[in-house]
Amino acid sequence: MSQPEQEMSSKFYPLPCMFTIASLFCGFYSILSAVKGEYTVAAVAIIVAAVFDGIDGRVARMTGTTSTFGKELDSLCDAVSFGVAPGLLAYFWALQPYGRYGWLAAFLYVATTTLRLARFNSQPGTSKNFIGLPCPAAAGAISSSVLFCNFLGIPGAVTHISLLILVYSLSYLMVSNHMYLSFKQPPQMSKRRNFQLLVFCLLVFILIAAEPQVMLFVIAALYIPSGPIYGIYRQFKRLAVQGTDGKADHKQAP
Repeated sequence: MSQPEQEMSSKFYPLPCMFTIASLFCGFYSILSAVKGEYTVAAVAIIVAAVFDGIDGRVARMTGTTSTFGKELDSLCDAVSFGVAPGLLAYFWALQPYGRYGWLAAFLYVATTTLRLARFNSQPGTSKNFIGLPCPAAAGAISSSVLFCNFLGIPGAVTHISLLILVYSLSYLMVSNHMYLSFKQPPQMSKRRNFQLLVFCLLVFILIAAEPQVMLFVIAALYIPSGPIYGIYRQFKRLAVQGTDGKADHKQAP
C-alpha cells in the first residue's frame, strides 16, 4: 500500500463520522423501541437513520473528507440501523406469530443485509446504479409499512402473510443482481427539463410533508419492484435487438 493510500485509510474526519454515528444512534433507539412494542417510534427512527446515512456520504464528498475509515464505519453502522433494527422491528411487529418461519425470516433479512453491504464494499465505485436493492430502501419498506398500518388505524402488532412474504422478498432482492437507480448523480438534461424536474421534486416533497405515512409507503411500493421490472424490460429489449439483427442477417444472406 502506497503512502497516500495509507493516509486515506487511517485518517479520521469528525464531521461525516458524526452523521454516521447519528444514524447508528437512531438504529439503536429503534431496536429499544421495537422491544418495548413502540413500533411506530421504531419505524420513524429507522427513517431518520436513513436520512443521516444519506447526508454523511454527501458531506464527506463535498468537504473532501472521504476515507477508508469512514467507509468501513458507515458499513458497520448500516448493518445495525438497516439490518438488525428493521429485522427486529419486523419480527416483533408481524413475524412473531409464525414461529420459526418468522424468526428465520428476520435472521435471513439481517444476514442478507450484511452480505449486501459486503458485496457493495468489494465492488468498484464506478457504477451509477446499485446492484441489488439498497439496504436503506429495504429498511424503509418495512418502516413505511408500519407507518401505513398506523395510518389505517392499526397501531399495534399485525398478523398477515403478506408481511412474511415481504421480508423474504426484500431479503432476496438485496442479494440479487437487479439494477436499482441510485439517484447519486443528477441526469444530464436541458435547462427546461431541469426546471420541470425541480418542480416535480417540489411537489413530491409537499406530498410527503402533507401525508408522510402514505407517501413513504407509496414511494417504497414503487421503488422496490422497479429493479425486477427494469430487468424484464432490458431482457425484452435484448431479445428485440437480437431478433432485429437476425432478420438483417437473413436478408443479407445469398
